[in-house]
Order: sequence, then C-alpha cells, then structure tokens
Amino acid sequence: MRRVAARRMWAGGLITLTTCLLLASLSGEGLAQRRQRGTPVPVPVPERPLPETKSGETAPEPAPKAEPRETVQADVSTRRVAVTSSFSGTEVVVFGAVDNSRQASPEAGLYDVVIVLVGTPSRLVARRKANVAGLWLNVQSLVFDSVPSYYAIASTRPLDEIASEDVLKANDIGFEHVRMTLSSGTFSGPPTKEIKEFRDAVVRIKQKERLFQQEQYGVAFIGRSLFRASIDLPANVTVGPFDTRVYLFREGELLSRYTVRLNLEREGLEELLHGFALRHSLWYGMATVLMAVGAGLLASAVFRRNAH
Repeated sequence: MRRVAARRMWAGGLITLTTCLLLASLSGEGLAQRRQRGTPVPVPVPERPLPETKSGETAPEPAPKAEPRETVQADVSTRRVAVTSSFSGTEVVVFGAVDNSRQASPEAGLYDVVIVLVGTPSRLVARRKANVAGLWLNVQSLVFDSVPSYYAIASTRPLDEIASEDVLKANDIGFEHVRMTLSSGTFSGPPTKEIKEFRDAVVRIKQKERLFQQEQYGVAFIGRSLFRASIDLPANVTVGPFDTRVYLFREGELLSRYTVRLNLEREGLEELLHGFALRHSLWYGMATVLMAVGAGLLASAVFRRNAH
C-alpha cells in the first residue's frame, strides 16, 4: 500500500512539473515575439485629391471677390435761384464725385460724365410759313404737348465718342433725342420726315434764344474722382423746377445716374405782380391798359411842350 501511494505522489509531481515547464516556455515565446515587434513606425497618409468635375477635370479654385461698382454722386451750387425784376441770368455750378473710382489721375480719361439740365416742359406750337400770292402766311403747324423750356448739355467729350446712339436715345441725351410729345389734336398722320423738320426748327429757335445749350468739353475732372461744370441760365428762362441729371460712363457703358432738383422762384415785386395777374386777371388787364394810356398821354404832353 505504501508503495502504491508513493508511486501516485511521484506521478502527480511529475505532471505538475511538466505543466509548469510548458507554461514557462509559452510565456517566453510571447515575450520574445513582443521584443521582435519593437515600436510601431507611423505610416504616411496620402494627400486627399481635389474634387473632380463631371468631365474628370480638376475643379477650379473659387473666384476672387468682385470689386464694388462705381457710382456717381452730385449736387448744384444752389438749390434755389431767386428771380426778381432785375434778374439778368445766373450761372449754376454742378459738382460731384465718382465713388469707388479706379482712375489713377484726372488726365487718365477712364470715365466720362454727361450733365443734362432740363427745365419745366410746356406746350409749344411750331408753324411753317410759305409765300402765298406775295404774302407770307402760316400754312402748316404742329403742336407739341411737352417741350423742355430749357435744355443744356455739358460733357467731358463729344457725345458720339462717349456712348452709342441707342444709349443716348434711351436716356434722352442730345438735341436730336429731346423728348417732344406730339399732341393728339395735330392733323392726322404727319409723315416722319415732316415731324423731324419741325423738331429741328424748334431746336434751332431755342438755340438762338440760348434756351438750348451744349458744351462738349464743359465737364472737367479736378481729381481722380471729383468733377465740376458751369452752366449758364439766361434771363429769359422759364421760372419753375429744373432737373439736373448726371450720367457716368466708362467705355460706352452707363454705370450710374444721379438726379438733383433746382428751383427758380420769383421774389419781391416780380412775385407780387405775377400773383396778382393770376388771381385777378381782369383787374390786372385794366390796370395795364390804364398805365399804357397814362404813359402815352404823359409822353404826348412832354413832346408838345418841347415843340413850343
């Protein structure tokens, strides 16, 4: 019995020793494998390719931010002109500036400025005379409902060098493009050629009276963005509101437009007489006749006394 027990103990110890040796061998191999692996080396990440368009080409970079567009600002030397009995005309100075100007100097000539001063529209009858049996008689007439009482143009260059005919016509710039509305009561169906002849005649008459003016080099730049112009108002100009229109061009393209209002107003004795004539036309007419008769009698008496 003792021999059997000893054998069993010896066999159990042998199994335990074998198990320990096997575990130690396995742990040693794992440690050796860890040592052989060492510290991991970082792998470079490839750069991400640019997005491609449908055609397979690389998408373009975003466009740079657009520069602000040029605009014009303007004003007149006075917004109100007083018309009295001694009014003999005046000069109006129009000045302004180009915002976001890209012009390096006043002499660069990058921009063109056109200034149009337009008076109150009024009704006008144009008549044509002809020699009939030795007498000059009115044989034909056209009635225009709205003709500017005053029209002046000042520009940096001649108009045909600034913009095309279509652009000038669309903005009523130029004597040939002055807006003259033909009255509906005029004889039916006047030929276009005759209408043009009457329009040209109106322009010629207005020019003789200095009510239509044009100065091709009347606008001058005094800085890279500042400009000015002088426009004459004659003594026979019609009292009322005037629109001052300023146009900014670059290479024939209209970039900006600005409008400012100018008023011609009666003052003093001129205003009193005008108001009296409108409110009391009958009395005004009678007073005018009496003044004319009195002046005639006074002159007759003076000349009669001098004759003796």
